[in-house]
Amino acid sequence: MTQTIATADTLPLARAHDFDGVDVWIFDLDNTLYPHECQLWPQVDQRITLFLIEMFGLDGMSARALQKYYYTRYGTTLKGLMDEHAISPHDFLDFAHQIDLSLVDPDPRLGKAIEALPGRKLILTNGSRQHAENVSRKLGIREHFEEIFDIVAADFVPKPETRTYEKFLALHGVDPTRAAMFEDLAKNLVAPAALGMKTVLVLPKVTDPFREAHEQTAPNAAYIHYTTTDLAGFLEQIETVRGIVPAAPRAVQG
Repeated sequence: MTQTIATADTLPLARAHDFDGVDVWIFDLDNTLYPHECQLWPQVDQRITLFLIEMFGLDGMSARALQKYYYTRYGTTLKGLMDEHAISPHDFLDFAHQIDLSLVDPDPRLGKAIEALPGRKLILTNGSRQHAENVSRKLGIREHFEEIFDIVAADFVPKPETRTYEKFLALHGVDPTRAAMFEDLAKNLVAPAALGMKTVLVLPKVTDPFREAHEQTAPNAAYIHYTTTDLAGFLEQIETVRGIVPAAPRAVQG
């Protein structure tokens, strides 16, 4: 499948029919369901650094270097700490996700687009369930998702490991050939594509200074079927082709 870079206005109608057979819609959370301007991931990133500072008595620069080492070698800092130091993962997750959500605003357009998708909707995240619950509720979209599969459900084996996706699919009874995966990291789409899912890489509209440059570009790779900077618009185009009239956004509950 040839990669298509798409926004709300440029998703070709013929290609939108690629999603006609999809009835399970799987979304990553961080920097996918919310834009980077919410400043959530930088806070989590800083909390992880602080955890390492306090755990090992390191200065900030040394803690950041160790954090990058764990991330590169193990996929997440948590996996590195578990494998090398047998830490309690729950303490780490609770600490890392104590963040300020004040910059997260309800997104009724996205909620409307997700609600209108035919079939099941699920969140698959390397973060904690509570973090996903907190953020999705703040966005006003939690009610549209059947379930959240977090790092605990994955036995602390993070994406992009194939076995994590396989466990997710088995647990929720998902046929990958009838599923679409939305992600902000290209490497996390390798396994979904190999398993038969449609893949969509969600990129920021403008450069995010808190993320590596290579994490904000779309590699010319067969495992990335679509790329978009407008998730809600992308979903709306699919719904237009399938003849779906999205419902009006629901009132946000305080």
